[in-house]
Amino acid sequence: MTGARWITEADVVAVLDLPAAIDALRTGLVALSDRRAATLPKSHLSTPDHATLHALGGWLAHAPGGLGVVGIKSWAHTAGGASPLLTVWSSADGSLLGVVEAFALGQLRTAATTGVASSVLAPTDTRIGALIGTGKQSVAQAAAMVVACSLRELRVFSPDPTRRAEFPHRLSQAGVDVRVVLADSVAEAVDGAALITLATRASEPILHAPMVTVSAHVNAIGAITPERAEMAPDLVAVASMVVADDPDTARRLASRELGAVDHVVALADVLTGARSTSDPGREPNADLTVFKAMGLGVSDLVLGAEVLALAHAAGLGTALPSRERHAPRLHRQHQP
Repeated sequence: MTGARWITEADVVAVLDLPAAIDALRTGLVALSDRRAATLPKSHLSTPDHATLHALGGWLAHAPGGLGVVGIKSWAHTAGGASPLLTVWSSADGSLLGVVEAFALGQLRTAATTGVASSVLAPTDTRIGALIGTGKQSVAQAAAMVVACSLRELRVFSPDPTRRAEFPHRLSQAGVDVRVVLADSVAEAVDGAALITLATRASEPILHAPMVTVSAHVNAIGAITPERAEMAPDLVAVASMVVADDPDTARRLASRELGAVDHVVALADVLTGARSTSDPGREPNADLTVFKAMGLGVSDLVLGAEVLALAHAAGLGTALPSRERHAPRLHRQHQP
């Protein structure tokens, strides 16, 4: 890469789609397990006017093109919205490589993460899935389920009947090809489903052990703060394996769901087999598996570095001005 560039949302979606994001993220997570990458834990600050400032990031020894890179994604979450930015530097000399507008990138990262998890943890013969929640993440999450497992049928439930009724059209508009069945309850949606994704703002658990097929896989992405919960403790207690993209953060911020779990496995280690068994992925004849997605700093960097390389190759992005260093002025400017 030569010359720092500003990459817009339009540039991001022009060069990176969900299947490519899943492939790139899988490679990046393997690098994390092999210690060729590292993640900076998420931090946040709350303000008196109810905004929150967030930051996370990571390091990659070998980004596309062979460069070592470091990066930080930061944003303010406010009542009026958010405008996340990912800043990427060379880890060799600290030079700025680019700034990526990261709203679409974040949605791709969240969907790609559950896509990777589903591809290695869902039963190999998965054809029926269930999606609970029809909010901002729902279409991308549905697409990730279809890409990862080639679903034939997706059952969808949301407590908002209007949004539920609109969902098939939203999915079709996004080009996701799957038969959609609207359910009248969580229990109806998940009955017999081998793959379940929870993408809600539930403050109390909505999925309990008796509702779920014993060999199913559950992705839970909605409850990422301590006051929220989607999965009931009885569900997590019967899981044969509990996995998270960031186990430490998951234990800390999803304590109502994972507080009683003895061991949470890193998704990166599932991909490489760096855990209690020698083979990656789901164990043969495994019972229920659970994946808790919290957001991993290096995952944003993996996709951001991919976008930068693809945008450079396509001639996209706006060149940023060359940087010149100046000594700070240490005295008060005198007026003539």
